[in-house]
Amino acid sequence: MRIPTCSVSWTCLKKLSLRKCRLSDEYMAKILSGCPILESLKLCFCDALEVLDLSKSMRLRTLEVERNHWTLGPTQIVAPYIHCLILTSSQVSPCTLVDVSSLAEAKLNIVVCPYERTTKADFLQDMVLKMLAKLQNVEKLAFGEIFIQVLSLAELRGVSFPMFKVKALALKTSISQNVIHGIERILQNSPDLKTLKLHIRNGNTIPEVNLDEYVASQGMNPDPCWRSKDGTYWNRSRCDVEPKHVVSFMKRMVKTTKTLEKMVVKLEDTYGKFKELVSKTLSRNKNVSIVLSTMPMSCES
Repeated sequence: MRIPTCSVSWTCLKKLSLRKCRLSDEYMAKILSGCPILESLKLCFCDALEVLDLSKSMRLRTLEVERNHWTLGPTQIVAPYIHCLILTSSQVSPCTLVDVSSLAEAKLNIVVCPYERTTKADFLQDMVLKMLAKLQNVEKLAFGEIFIQVLSLAELRGVSFPMFKVKALALKTSISQNVIHGIERILQNSPDLKTLKLHIRNGNTIPEVNLDEYVASQGMNPDPCWRSKDGTYWNRSRCDVEPKHVVSFMKRMVKTTKTLEKMVVKLEDTYGKFKELVSKTLSRNKNVSIVLSTMPMSCES
């Protein structure tokens, strides 16, 4: 798309979506100044942008930024008035949340190139932990699986996590050893949690071999490290999940959330075959309302 280099005047525009555009900070500022009542902004794979400064967009409430392996920007987000942030980051360049002080809802994930032989684990952990520090007062959070994997690495290293005021948490993940530690830490640090949504599926992840190599590089033995603190063994890969792993996972979700009132579980792909088992496991808890559903194989998988 060709972006105007002169000033624009889109005085009635409330929703703007830009895809695969080369946007400099200057051009983006011109666009924003010409959209005084903009309420929703979506940027998909927009390169060259460094600082996304939305401090003058006082009506903007929703921001969606999708980056991939080839998109470098934006590297900083200044958005003091937005209420909802949907952000997909990558390991190509960092993305820092400078000001999101009005944020009430955030959906965060990370994409990694499937052809990369190595994962920039330290880089990703630093980025994710800085994001978490900005999300402590957010009441609705959603994390994708790679985001959760990165949290698990940080937990293995003993990194301190902030406490959260989240009341509704959504997790999109498979069941395997490399997500358990991150999920448990988030749940333990969310004392006000009321609703937990679990979308169990086989999506894009950091390869197990990359995670093990990183753990070993930190002077830790991967096999014992990936066990839960109570000694529970988990399946190494999402491909070798067994009924016992599914049962342990569901029990752990309920056990770790003391204030939980409702759990919504969506089983997708091969996890659908465990529906009856999950239903039986969760039905034993009378204090939590359970909603269970299944979905067919997704195109992404």
